[in-house]
Amino acid sequence: MSLPPRILLHSPVSNDLVLAQFVEECLKDCVRLIAIAGEDADKLELQVDTLVVGDGSDKSRFLFTSAHPNEPLSDVRDFASEWFCDRDGFLEVRL
Repeated sequence: MSLPPRILLHSPVSNDLVLAQFVEECLKDCVRLIAIAGEDADKLELQVDTLVVGDGSDKSRFLFTSAHPNEPLSDVRDFASEWFCDRDGFLEVRL
């Protein structure tokens, strides 16, 4: 099963290895947005961005991220689900 193009990722994440595997799956499945909500969302966004970019040598490794540390979850859901993409789909993820 492939992932939809819009993901709402809940922060914090309990396992960095699981996060790294999830980011790789997102890249493989052409996820376009990972919106991160919750405590320390900005720190988790930086961690996701670092995993996506890697050493910077592969320009095809790209997706948008956004951090929403102090926003109501309903607002973040609306933001992520309404993000313009070339295909439909939205998923909330807790790792």
